[in-house]
Amino acid sequence: MVPSCIHSSKHCSESTLIARKSAQCRMAGDSEIALRELSSSDSPGQSQTNTEQDGIAAEADAREWESKKKRAMVIVGSGLLQLPIWGFAMSYGVFQEYYSANWTLKGNQEVTGVIGTTSNGVMYLSMPFLFALFTRRWARYRQTAAMCGAVIACLSFLLSSFSTEGWHLVATQGVLASLGSALVYSPCTLSLGEWFMTSNRAVAYGVVFSCKNVVGSVCPFIIRGLLDRYDFRTTLRIWMAITAGTAILGILMVPSHPSSIVASSSDHGSRRIPWSFLRHKTIYIYCFAIILQSCGYGIPQTYLNTYAHEVTLLSQTSATLLLTLFNIPGIASSTFFGYLCDNKRLALSATTVTAISAVSSALSAFLFWGLTSQGSMALLVLFSVTFGFFAGGYSATWGGVINELEREAAARNEAVDSGMLYGLLNGARGVGYVSGGLAAVPLLRAGTDVGGVGAFGYGTAYGPLIIFTGLSSVFGGWGVLWRWKKLLTAPHS
Repeated sequence: MVPSCIHSSKHCSESTLIARKSAQCRMAGDSEIALRELSSSDSPGQSQTNTEQDGIAAEADAREWESKKKRAMVIVGSGLLQLPIWGFAMSYGVFQEYYSANWTLKGNQEVTGVIGTTSNGVMYLSMPFLFALFTRRWARYRQTAAMCGAVIACLSFLLSSFSTEGWHLVATQGVLASLGSALVYSPCTLSLGEWFMTSNRAVAYGVVFSCKNVVGSVCPFIIRGLLDRYDFRTTLRIWMAITAGTAILGILMVPSHPSSIVASSSDHGSRRIPWSFLRHKTIYIYCFAIILQSCGYGIPQTYLNTYAHEVTLLSQTSATLLLTLFNIPGIASSTFFGYLCDNKRLALSATTVTAISAVSSALSAFLFWGLTSQGSMALLVLFSVTFGFFAGGYSATWGGVINELEREAAARNEAVDSGMLYGLLNGARGVGYVSGGLAAVPLLRAGTDVGGVGAFGYGTAYGPLIIFTGLSSVFGGWGVLWRWKKLLTAPHS
């Protein structure tokens, strides 16, 4: 009996367990159905919330994509604008060589020697005022002003094609064209700096400066080909058409940053530009270094073609090739020096990077240009490449300079306007260009009268110019000495 009871008991227990499990399953199923019903009854609100969140995320992604697209357009447009802005100034050496060999205008041909440096100088000198004007007060008129600048530049080339005296060329090519180019450059460069306010600003400037050197590499051959086929009058009219087309397209691709338009519209210029940085030494150290470096940088651009043709007896094509080789390395060096300033791993100061550029370009002038002799094209090629690389990348360090000035202002709890800083640095470059151009004419005359100094390139009429180029270049990096002195005299804990 016991085994039977036990068996029966086990059977009853198993039946009870199965019944309980079935009940639990029914309860779970009913709960699941209830939850589904409850979920379905609440789904409209939750679905609407999820839809709103998805819509916000999609809108944010769309804004981010639109911002990236606009930044890409700003880079492309800024690069394209380098042609109407700098194409003539960086290729003027070809015109200078043409004028010296085919002078038919009234007046002394020597006056054309100041056109190249005057063009750069006037352009840079006007930038502090234009940057101050379009930073805040007239920010919403940037594209309109740039279009007006393009019209002025085109008109200057058209008027220049009707020149009958030497001073007409100086007035149209050296002054009027550069003012129009500056009016294109300043508002568009301000917009570039505002679209790239993060740590990649120096790289963005470097990429645009690389495009500038692409222009300087290609345009001499374009102008040389036009001068060989036509006279300088027809060449200037064709150049006017090239300037108009590229300027209009580039300006339309560089919109003003929305923040600048809002600020300009809301306060109507009531916010003043902060000038507290002028009370400190750093801005003057950098401006003085830029002035010195720019004094020598513009001289090879103006006289290298003539030197190669007259002294080393190279053909016009070979002389034009040297000017192209002078600008080609800047394509890489501008981005390279901009990267050095922004690189967090290497952590080089702006003064160190500028010193690398300045000292290396000075050595190039002393060792390669100064040691050339008749027929020595190899050394001139070496000079063009090395000087073009190191001196051409100097202005790409300004992004690092601005970053350093901003950090100093933040440490002092002072406001600073990066656009205004960039305009002042360009103004210092203009002072250097004009000073170098004014000094070059008497230096060349002194070299002609005295016969140069020593042998090789130093013994030619261009000897004083070579020495002046090297000295002004090396002092362009003197800011690093001030920084070292500052570190050595700083109190140690």
